[in-house]
Amino acid sequence: MTTKRTSPVIPLVVAGVAAVALAGVLVGTGGSEDPEPGTAAEVTDTSPEVLPEDDPLVQLPRREKGDPMALGDVDAPVVMVSYSEFQCPFCGKFARDTEPELVEKYVEDGTLRIEWRDFPYLGQESATAALAGRAAAAQGRFWEFHDAMYADQPSPNSGAIDQDYLDAVAEDIGLDVADFRRDMSSPQAQQAMADDFTEGQRIGVTGTPAFIINGQPVIGAQPTATFEQVIEDAADAAAR
Repeated sequence: MTTKRTSPVIPLVVAGVAAVALAGVLVGTGGSEDPEPGTAAEVTDTSPEVLPEDDPLVQLPRREKGDPMALGDVDAPVVMVSYSEFQCPFCGKFARDTEPELVEKYVEDGTLRIEWRDFPYLGQESATAALAGRAAAAQGRFWEFHDAMYADQPSPNSGAIDQDYLDAVAEDIGLDVADFRRDMSSPQAQQAMADDFTEGQRIGVTGTPAFIINGQPVIGAQPTATFEQVIEDAADAAAR
């Protein structure tokens, strides 16, 4: 199977740089080095804005019941929309270091819902991996695929993420590989990936990871404490 024929033309951006301009608001930045502990307070204002309900960022959550690419209650008071991709090393850092803590602390108690959005901006291997994520989701195993892909990331655009690599990941997490391959090449997966990418571009995303938490942008693999503060502020605001 070849995915190149159905993958969108995706602009290339320097790997490892998370840069976005979301509604003119930045909350921290990504970069070529890991964020220094304790520096987030110097660069971040986590005070939640009072945004109108028709604000484009407020309207991003889909809250689709049974969405295999979302974690948490459909009616959670806080929703974090996560524009991510599987080659991005900063997405990997977030997935390994921060996301598990947020799931344990906020998703499991019903405060937070996390909704994944494909933003495969680093090129063809990113698009192929995104389609594979969609195929894993079709078998209800997106988050297992997510964890496996981030556990030991190849270097971006190294040629490592090919069909054999993805088939091996699928087999390791217990997927039906024949169905996985079929779903990777489906028009539905292609369209869903393209829709996510277009949505991100529409609000100003140019790199990953980029998060919108109840309308509040948080950019890059920020320290866990930064996410905790924004989530708690958003939960407090939602309760008022």
